Amino acid sequence: MGIFFAKKKPSRVTEQDKAILQVKQSMDKIKQYQKKLEESMEKERLLAKELSKMGKKDRALLLLCKKKYQEQIMNRLYHQVESLHRLIMDLEFAKIEMKVVDGLKTGNTALKQLNTLMCIDDIEKILCETREGIEKQNEIAEILTSTIATEEKIDEREIEAELDALMEADINEKAPDIPKDVLLSDVPKDVLLPDVPKELPEEEKSRTKEKIQVMQ
Repeated sequence: MGIFFAKKKPSRVTEQDKAILQVKQSMDKIKQYQKKLEESMEKERLLAKELSKMGKKDRALLLLCKKKYQEQIMNRLYHQVESLHRLIMDLEFAKIEMKVVDGLKTGNTALKQLNTLMCIDDIEKILCETREGIEKQNEIAEILTSTIATEEKIDEREIEAELDALMEADINEKAPDIPKDVLLSDVPKDVLLPDVPKELPEEEKSRTKEKIQVMQ
């Protein structure tokens, strides 16, 4: 019972498809007639040849005249088949053009719907908000960069103190005999350094000068 109540599916065969089918059927019939005509012409040609051998020239000429007329018909049939073939190609190409037009219609409708959804004012508003967001982000990044640079700024006083410590360490390395807690500024200015005796040998004089330089 379900078969009787089943919905009939819409046919996908268009009028153009039917027209193309009819033209192809007509072309097939013409080709079949051409084939029969070619077979008949070949038989009459052979028969005319035999009659000519038998001395029946009049009958042979009559058959050749008939064959000539059939050749004219065959030539017309060739032109008709060619015309039908072009017609089929035109119909098929027209179907393709219709599909293209339908596609353009569908695309145009969809484009109109999208243009309706996308208002120019809304787009300008979105772009403006995006531009403001980028500018704000750049401003925040600039503030953070300047803050980090300020926090990481080197104190020159710390550098000077470190340099003084290095100089003091260098002096202590050159004079190991002097206690580290004794500074040159603590040495009284009225302390006289011993003179180098003139009668001392040259080696003693050199050693005495080195000691004096170390004390200085």
